[in-house]
Formats: sequence, C-alpha cells, structure tokens
Amino acid sequence: MGSGAEPGRGRDVSEMRVTVVGGGLAGISAALACADAGAKPTLVEVRPRLGGAAYSFERDGMVLDNGQHVFLRCCTAYRALLARLGSDSATVLQRRLAIPVLAPGGRIEWLRRSALPAPLHLAPALARYGHLSAGGRARAARAALRLSRLGLDDASLDERTFGDWLAAQGQGPRELEALWNLIALPTLNLPAAEASLAMAAFVFQTGLLHDAASGDVGFARLPLSSVHGEPAERALRAAGVAIHLGWRAERIEALPGRTLAVESRDESVESDAVILAVPHRRAASLLPPGALEEPSRLDRLGASPIVNLHVLYDRRVTDLEFAAAVRSPVQWVFDRTRAARAADGQYLAVSISGAERESRMSGDQLRRRFLPALAELFPRARGAGVERFEVTREHAATFRAAPGVAGLRPRARTGVPGLALAGAWTDTGWPATMEGAVRSGLAAAREALGAPPPARVAEAVA
Repeated sequence: MGSGAEPGRGRDVSEMRVTVVGGGLAGISAALACADAGAKPTLVEVRPRLGGAAYSFERDGMVLDNGQHVFLRCCTAYRALLARLGSDSATVLQRRLAIPVLAPGGRIEWLRRSALPAPLHLAPALARYGHLSAGGRARAARAALRLSRLGLDDASLDERTFGDWLAAQGQGPRELEALWNLIALPTLNLPAAEASLAMAAFVFQTGLLHDAASGDVGFARLPLSSVHGEPAERALRAAGVAIHLGWRAERIEALPGRTLAVESRDESVESDAVILAVPHRRAASLLPPGALEEPSRLDRLGASPIVNLHVLYDRRVTDLEFAAAVRSPVQWVFDRTRAARAADGQYLAVSISGAERESRMSGDQLRRRFLPALAELFPRARGAGVERFEVTREHAATFRAAPGVAGLRPRARTGVPGLALAGAWTDTGWPATMEGAVRSGLAAAREALGAPPPARVAEAVA
C-alpha cells in the first residue's frame, strides 16, 4: 500500500511502484524511463503483444505491417528509443533527404536536399521540380520562406487551416497536390485544407525548413514487430519491468493514502503512481473523477483514419524503395518484399492518410481504384499479375489535427496526484507520430516520478 506521501515527492524513487497501462510506444517509453530511474514498474496491455499501433502480423506465410511508419532524423526521442531497444539496426535512415515523386505515366521528379544550409538546402530541388510550373515553383518557394518565419508560439495559428493560409500565399490546388500535401498528409493525417496551421507550421519548420538534415527519411527494413514489440519486451524484462499481456484495464481508482488502483474484471494492481498510455477515447473511460477538468475534450479530439493496401505482384514492378505520388489516389508506396519474406514477385504497401473516403470503401472497390492507379505510376505493373490484394484499416489511427486541436490536448499532469497521461494525443507539441508518442511517455514518467528524468532520457529530447 502507499506510504501517504505524494508519489515521487519526499520519498526515494526506488521505493515507488508505477503501473503503466498500455504497451504502445508511449507506454514502453514510460516504463523504461521509470525503470531507468530506479522505480518498480508494472506494464499491463490488453493485447497479447507490445507495440501498439505499429505492429506486424502473419498471413498465409507473409509478414505484413499494419501500416507504414516512417520517421525523420529530427525524431531524436524515437531514435533514442530504438537504440535503447537495440533495434536501430533494423531501420534505415537516409544519409541525405531524397524523395522520388511519381506521376501517372511513370514520370519521376526528386525532392533532394543539397549541401547548402537551411532553408536554402531545398532550393535547387524546388527549382527543378517538374511537377510544378516555373511560376508555381517560385510561388511555392516564397510561401516556404514565409512559413519558416511563422512564430510557433502564436496561438492564432491554431484558429485557421493550413490550406487557407497557403491560399493567401498564392498556392492553388496544383501546388497543394504536388507539394504541400506530400508532407501534410502523412505527418498530420489530414490534407492541408483541413489541418491546423499551427500543426503544419511545426511540421514544416521542424522537419524541413530550420535544419538541413532534419528531414532525412527513416523507415523499418524489418517487420515492425521486430523493430518495436519484440525487442521492447526483451528490454523491459531486462530492466525489471513486470509485463502482463492480455490484461484489460477496466478503471482507475484513487484509494486512501494516495494509492492508485488499476482494476480489471478479476484483479487489481495497486501502486504509488499510474501512467495511462492508451488511445484518447479509451482513456476517457478509465479516468477517475477529477482527473481532467473537462473530460469531454478527449472525445472532441476526434479521429482520422489510415488505410493500407498490400499488393503482391508476380514480378518486380519498381526498383524504388519508396515513393510519393501526385495526381493519383496513391499517396505513398513502399517496397516491403524483403521485410515480408515474400518468396517471389514484389510486395508493395500503399499508405493512404486522411482516408475518410477509402475507409468506407470495400476491398473490391479499393482494388478497382488502386490497381490501375499503381499501373499508371509503375509502367512495369501493367503486365504483371496480382497474386494478393489485402486491406488493413485503422479507423481511429490518430486524433484529428484540425484547427482548435491545441486547446484540446491535455498535458501529462492530471488532477489526481500520481496519475499521468501519455500518448501521441497529449500535449507534446508534436503531431500524432511515433516521436510524439515516445516524448509523451518520457513526459509522463517525469510527472509520475516527480523527479528529473535519467540522463539518457534528457539527452533524447534535448
């Protein structure tokens, strides 16, 4: 039972029992940070595995990821987590940003950074970018310069959409499709027309405009479960974290003596602090009274879906590791043949963000829409046979990063002593990304323990 002291304050952290609810990246990060600080964490997860929304599954002999998750060089906390898990070698990070952008007919234009300092590092690529006219390129360059100068501490940025701001900078539908949505959709999970200007400004400034190397792209070369879930379980157990999989939390209760209880249908885990690291709508159903002033804000965060298509061709149709697309329903496509252990042919994974329309389409409808679109982007696919076509859907993949979202995201601290929140939906300053999830876990651990984070944690988010 608790000692009566406020968790983490006026007591030795090594005496603290911490329960982490949720085994995604936020929960994994929180549990490791607590263990590294000397506490005694227990992690409970309803699924039979760790990794949260970034996981793999096997189907008919192939290992498929539920979705494609990329990161950037600026994702320092996520990259530090990979190093902590010993799985950084399971990913690839570009030495220098280079994105092939395809259009129907197979035309390829490249967005590459040069050796020039930011923001000039992208100027040569933009000057040659053939998916825009010469006038469009000049207007886009001016808009990028103005975007780099917006003050991220200006609260009014969260009151308008990125699309409205771009229109005021002379950016029309062609520029949005050929340039701005290439970045906005996969990072914000919304098109520019619907996304918060504040969130978009953060993404572009942090990832592309203020540091030349920040936007270098990284991705998993192995299945996601080999990058996150499996190595996380090994690292957590080695750190002394007790893990309970298949354990469904039903509620959190504040007990006398400042002890918190996480209760399932059949048992209860009592501890000095609890870190709740589950999706925001699930969190709302678990929180005790007084945790948040306005719990309804969590529901108002909304949700934005992602749809992923898994296409196995009977032969190779492209030599690109990944590519973006314009003037096509395809947004981003990745060659996952080796990761999936596909014996023959080529397996392409298509990631569709902000997929309100696609999430409501049947598998047959998606097949009829996207196979011809892929053939237009990859001419070699026109004569290839399709051996498998599968669909995975995340209907509530992220919160909805629309105007007003900044005022809805709660901080790690709650109104219940010892109870902290974690998840990419909390107020990390980052969009709903793997980086945001990891940072939220570190912030929640710091709040739950009431102490500075271990040195390696502090360095990761510096």
